[in-house]
Amino acid sequence: MKYFRSLLTGISLITFIFQNEVYGQTMQPEGAAVQQLLQAQLDEDIPGILMGIEHYGSPGTQWSAGYNDVQTKTLLNSDQTFRIASVTKTFVAVAILRLWEEAKLGLDDPITNYLCEDHLNLLRKGGYDPESITIRHLLQHNSGMADHSHTAAYDVAVLRSGYKWTRQGQIEALVEYSKPVGKPGERFSYSDTGYVLLGEILEKITGLSMGEAIVQLIDFEKLALNSTAMEAPDGDFSGKRIHQYYQGEDTYLFHPSLDYFGGGGLLSNTADLSHFMLALFNNEIFKSRSTLEQMIEPVSYTETPSMDYRMGIWKTQIGGLDAWTHTGFWGTQTTYFPDLNLSITVNYSSRWKVKGNAPIFEETVKLYNTRKD
Repeated sequence: MKYFRSLLTGISLITFIFQNEVYGQTMQPEGAAVQQLLQAQLDEDIPGILMGIEHYGSPGTQWSAGYNDVQTKTLLNSDQTFRIASVTKTFVAVAILRLWEEAKLGLDDPITNYLCEDHLNLLRKGGYDPESITIRHLLQHNSGMADHSHTAAYDVAVLRSGYKWTRQGQIEALVEYSKPVGKPGERFSYSDTGYVLLGEILEKITGLSMGEAIVQLIDFEKLALNSTAMEAPDGDFSGKRIHQYYQGEDTYLFHPSLDYFGGGGLLSNTADLSHFMLALFNNEIFKSRSTLEQMIEPVSYTETPSMDYRMGIWKTQIGGLDAWTHTGFWGTQTTYFPDLNLSITVNYSSRWKVKGNAPIFEETVKLYNTRKD
């Protein structure tokens, strides 16, 4: 593959074209300002950006700026889909909690109740005690499990566009190339592998594929999440999915199995993700508000964790406001602001360069804070 910088030679001479789509109403007054913020994010490393914003009870708005494919110079459309990577974890956690509401599992059940013997034996071989690891531990990333996506095997394979992973292959990579990071419940340590196991639990209990289980348990039809689904096993090449870039390379042909089994796997767009977050925090998914309270209950550790992670979501502050959020590896972040009852989702076509929240959030929140006042 060609590197991104070579594809964008002379980018400073290019005027990015951006567009927006408002579904259900005319453009909001601050729309032009939002578009200016999007365009300001674009440079030789970030060819395009998508944003979706929705207030609870009002139609949402989508924006796009820049290129979809820098090689062909095609522009982004605001409703295009993208690989949401770890934002899938929020959907997995919600689906697991829906099963908990239906009394089909206990959050403190050991994972030995649900995982196949082959996978349990692999974990034991890697030094884990699956009898002591619960579903709650997996949801909160405190199972003591390392992360297969941070192993040497994964780093090599992820750069091979045609490499096909299996769930078992990811567990094998965990066991072969890493060691446990602690005892269950002892400390926070983010683990894709833990959510890969949760994906297996969803399949075991429902008898469905993980993607189908998520769709049914969350009721995508009721929520009108029409652009969210597991990517086809061999990839979505319908033209709806955007090109996403990593370290200067176009990852469009990277095989979807690289995070297909629970740590990631879903395709979505900014409108669906923003609407999902609003529905989650406005009692439209769980049967009881107490389930959401269970999901966002604080977790205590003897040492301060690197993030305030709960179950499939973490708490942060953006622009002086509390926010509930999750990010995805390729450049996605979806966030709910309770003080504004507002959701904002952004997808950078290449990961933003600073640590922490997507840079555009702070300025966008200022616009809405001003409007609120």
